Amino acid sequence: MKGLILSGGKGTRMRPITHTAAKQLLPVANKPILFYAVEAIKDAGINEIGIIISPETGNDVREIVGDGSRWGIKIEYILQDEPKGLAHAVKTARGFLGDSTFVMYLGDNLIKDGVKPLVDRFEKTNADAFILLKEVANPSSFGVAALNGDGRILCLEEKPAKPKSNLALVGVYLFTKQIHQAIDEIKPSRRGELEITDAIQRMIDNKKHVASHTLTSWWLDTGKKDDMLEANRVVLDEMVEFVHKGKLEGNSVVSGRVHIGEGTVLKDCTVRGPAVIGSNCVISDSYIGPFTSVGDNAQVSHAELEHSILRENCRIHDFNGRIIDSLIGVNVELTRSHSKPVAYKLMLGDDSKVEVV
Repeated sequence: MKGLILSGGKGTRMRPITHTAAKQLLPVANKPILFYAVEAIKDAGINEIGIIISPETGNDVREIVGDGSRWGIKIEYILQDEPKGLAHAVKTARGFLGDSTFVMYLGDNLIKDGVKPLVDRFEKTNADAFILLKEVANPSSFGVAALNGDGRILCLEEKPAKPKSNLALVGVYLFTKQIHQAIDEIKPSRRGELEITDAIQRMIDNKKHVASHTLTSWWLDTGKKDDMLEANRVVLDEMVEFVHKGKLEGNSVVSGRVHIGEGTVLKDCTVRGPAVIGSNCVISDSYIGPFTSVGDNAQVSHAELEHSILRENCRIHDFNGRIIDSLIGVNVELTRSHSKPVAYKLMLGDDSKVEVV
């Protein structure tokens, strides 16, 4: 069995953050989302992984993820010229996949229990395709499955205006080589894409065995800022242990499950976990609250952060205010002016989003 991770796409819902970075490389608990996908597939005993990349961000993905040696696996990169749909990504990867069964994992998704239990179910069912479903409040934003009373899949629809159920397709799929013939038989949707839902529906129409499992544990699609913060919250709440490799000075107090990286100095600070603070950070006269991730080489003074992601090399100086529910990109500098009259001075890039309270 092989793994296929999708790390292309333009990440339009996460702009301006994704103007300069692949959304799959954004950090959750100070680790790129893409790493969770690689580790989940590796933990399922799969040692060959293909990663779909785009022309815009592919070089960054190659550089950060590498050849797989850090995990003891082999990673191959597959260029998809344009984001023409999930089924198009599979078609693009045909040379890598050959006739192997494979797991397809959307690189901006996280699931609680990983891939191994799903691989085991797939092999036991002897199915040609195996999909994961999850009850959601907004099914029209996803691919949707309708089941009969026995749990058999009746039909699949991609982002329907009037969903037939609230069961969304989770971003992890398992296929045999039968999926390739189904993809060859479908046409682009009204969105101009080859939809994986259409390909699976073709398998159903061709009497192939398509099985499903409905998740009861969490699944996170990190396509938007609030989704990223929720993923950060969930992962910090479940995975972070107390690790202290930094230096505390003055009246600093650290409580709860907090990970502090090497070379980091905290002076006259209060930190309440769960939280992660990276390496070589300097934080002074500040409060770092629960569900906050601070990237490497960040500098923070006279500020309060809670339920936020602060990326590497950020500088927040003399802010004298509270920052919550925020995603702050690489190399951002945030200060507060004390000049009069009091006013906001902003330099914002295209597609920026600011909420002033």
